[in-house]
Amino acid sequence: MSGHNKWAQIKHKKAITDAKKSKIFSKLVRFISVEAKLAKGDVNAPGLRAAIEKAKKVNMPSENIEKAIKKASEPGTEMDTITYEAYGPGGVGIIIETLTDSRNRTAQDIKHILSENGFALAGVGSVVWSFAKEKTAEGIIWKPNMPVPVSDVDLELLEKLVNDLEENDDVQDVYTNAE
Repeated sequence: MSGHNKWAQIKHKKAITDAKKSKIFSKLVRFISVEAKLAKGDVNAPGLRAAIEKAKKVNMPSENIEKAIKKASEPGTEMDTITYEAYGPGGVGIIIETLTDSRNRTAQDIKHILSENGFALAGVGSVVWSFAKEKTAEGIIWKPNMPVPVSDVDLELLEKLVNDLEENDDVQDVYTNAE
């Protein structure tokens, strides 16, 4: 009876969890890299310290954290934080925060994901007005000022869109004003 081997089942489950960890780790490495560049490698800087704590919460190995800090301290690639705005199903405002080394690639990826789901980027400032920036222990978050009621059908479309966006390695956070 092929396919009923216990190791085969464990191997498939492990592959799924490893893929999820890898995606989280790659996002955190980018985040640590940006904070390390801003702090010029000073581990005691508040931003870098918060990034390291965030990485430790998801059990990221210390070696990976140290490599990210060391690599970011060297001159070379610049990481940019870019915020995109879009309107989703039912007129829901969406703020997409990215961290990238290639602005053009990321912009095209975001546009492609939005167009696959039947949406497009909005103009600068067209969505941000309905959110407020709040400082928390984990960093700055966008909190909706004007929540929009969403039907069940639109909610399913929104969940699919947000999941597709979060699959992208460059996307750090996605905020919506859906109720």
